[in-house]
Amino acid sequence: MSVLNTAPAPAAPVTAARGSATWRLIKAESRLSIRDKVGPLWGVGCPLIVLIILGLVPALREPVPTAGGLTYFDLYVPVLILFNLAILAMTALPTTLAGYRENGVLRRMQTTPIGPARVLGAQLAANFAIALVATVLFLAVAGLGFGVDLPRHPVGFVLAWLLATAALLAIGLLITALAPGRGPATAIGTVLFFPMMFFAGLWVPVAQMPEALQTISHYTPLGAGMQAFQEAYLGSFPPAAPLLTLAAYAAGCTVIAVRWFRWE
Repeated sequence: MSVLNTAPAPAAPVTAARGSATWRLIKAESRLSIRDKVGPLWGVGCPLIVLIILGLVPALREPVPTAGGLTYFDLYVPVLILFNLAILAMTALPTTLAGYRENGVLRRMQTTPIGPARVLGAQLAANFAIALVATVLFLAVAGLGFGVDLPRHPVGFVLAWLLATAALLAIGLLITALAPGRGPATAIGTVLFFPMMFFAGLWVPVAQMPEALQTISHYTPLGAGMQAFQEAYLGSFPPAAPLLTLAAYAAGCTVIAVRWFRWE
């Protein structure tokens, strides 16, 4: 006697369909990010122009006494990479997502199979892709245009970049969780951006800061990122302290953001 097969149908088609929908959503959010111009214009175009201008200043080609033979311009390349990450994480990401909440997009997404969580993931993927393209572009322009060597420890640099990107995007999610709309998200991101860029060495190289400010810098996300980048440029694997600092920001801000995130 035959027995009817009552086992559930394979979930592979459903999983494939969800994966396809997620990929289409990532492409759509990427197009919207480019159309919005905040990430490409301010996060990529602005630091790239600054990089070219600084590369044309002869005084910045002098070596920094405390930087192991690196010139001032060499130090500005990783600073501007961090500049790109900070703009994307603290301006583009929270402004877009807070605007989605303010306009009811996330609330409407809750009633669809896509769900708001995938919108968050797509936004993170879009900003990550822009940051990756910008980093490659900065390194190429600095190397081909001004003779700046690539980081002497590429594995250490890639790890530091991944952790810095994760830390800053987590901060962006935290701003999104706390800000009720686009205006407050922009204000919070701007207030955080300038002191964080100061401690990354945008205006004064970290090596020239007073000792107390250098210590504070090492415990900020951009200061820790700059310390890890500099070690990779000098040919050493970044020490544990800045990597752990970046990992702590990434994990801590993500946990808090998930806990306090509001879809509407």
